[in-house]
Amino acid sequence: MSLLQVKKVSRFFGGLAAVKDVSFEVNKGEIVGLIGPNGAGKTTLFNVINGFYAPSRGEVLFRGSRISGLKPHQICQQGMARTFQVVKPLQRMSVLDNVIASAFLRAKNRIEAAAIAEDTLKFTGLYDDRATISKGLPLGKRKRLEIARALATQPELLLLDESFAGLNPAELDESIGIIRRIKGKGITIMIIEHHMKVIMSISDRIVVLSYGEKLAEGTPGEIGRNPQVIEAYLGETQSA
Repeated sequence: MSLLQVKKVSRFFGGLAAVKDVSFEVNKGEIVGLIGPNGAGKTTLFNVINGFYAPSRGEVLFRGSRISGLKPHQICQQGMARTFQVVKPLQRMSVLDNVIASAFLRAKNRIEAAAIAEDTLKFTGLYDDRATISKGLPLGKRKRLEIARALATQPELLLLDESFAGLNPAELDESIGIIRRIKGKGITIMIIEHHMKVIMSISDRIVVLSYGEKLAEGTPGEIGRNPQVIEAYLGETQSA
């Protein structure tokens, strides 16, 4: 069943088309990767999907209802959460209080919010760090805290923007495990990622952007064999 529908979405900045006539669907329960060279329009598309930008053309539907034009907090209330490439926790607050702040989207009081937050920290492996002031966390744990804050809103769809960037191999393995557990909870995921081994290993399908347009869509195997993708993205990575 289709959970998210992106229909001929374009986003212009002056005369520049950052995203142009992009269409695809995300089905309930799957992981969809969004890849492309730097400047391909991936984060701009995320910003349109979750309400930071209104589409210049086209529309976005979530659970069959049009969400284009809604504010990010309104879209979050409907069940879509999002992380950011540059993590910005509430730096003077503890890890637990950071997640409690997000849990208030669903919780009726602090006791309920704290229970949601503690369960989320256990799920993401941050429970032992719950009293730590967030600015003191290393990058890998800050990335996990970003995911935990999003999960505490109890989303149906989770948008992850480069949650693996800058992680060492051990942290990558931990984060991949978390993503798979999130899927196991029935949460649908769409993820932007440049780490090709990661995106190929966890995605059910992949959408490829290039110069703001959809270049290809398919299974990881299909994308890995696509000559246009190899030239536009994989070839660039291999030659870097």
